[in-house]
Amino acid sequence: MTKPKVLIAFYSRNGSTEILANAIAEGAIADGAEVRLRRAREFVSQEVMANAPGWAEKSAEMNSKYEAPTEADAEWADAIVFGTPTRFGSIAAELKAYIDSLGGIWFQGKLNGKVGSVFGSTSSRHGGNESTLLSMYTPMAHLGLIIVPLGYADPAMFKAGTPYGATHVSAMDTLKPDADHLAVAQFQGRRVTSVAKGLRGAHIVGAAS
Repeated sequence: MTKPKVLIAFYSRNGSTEILANAIAEGAIADGAEVRLRRAREFVSQEVMANAPGWAEKSAEMNSKYEAPTEADAEWADAIVFGTPTRFGSIAAELKAYIDSLGGIWFQGKLNGKVGSVFGSTSSRHGGNESTLLSMYTPMAHLGLIIVPLGYADPAMFKAGTPYGATHVSAMDTLKPDADHLAVAQFQGRRVTSVAKGLRGAHIVGAAS
């Protein structure tokens, strides 16, 4: 059997969401997945980016490491994991723009039945992590993804994260995700991969019967 294919499409400005994305990838690979890590791109001008110190430089650094997500990536994947920093309690525009770009393959029904999961980060405590993750469930339902939350299905969940997905609070970008938060993200990668395997197996049996 071929490996389950997991797309991790994320936006990160200062690195916290990127670190979680890589930990999810580690968990997925450990459970046998083939992974594509993709960073959504900015669409604002360089003048706007210059208003936030370090934004343009960090963007260029991350863009050199990750390709931009495409329709082809989403069609390729058995599972799609979206990650975003919180923007006023909701999804960052950069990632939302990518999700909105999937209308063509959505209309063709090519996303129906794929696994979907979410993760995110925020700068301040009570800064909107859970509301942001929940806000991503809405477009995922419209796309036809089968939403996979984390629940409390692993001991790591009793130390960090949320039942909706892996999270981190950076305290104004002074803290990186610690071992407990990374363990949640790695569990998320394993869980998504496991569900993708099960669903693909069910599809194969259904097609053969």
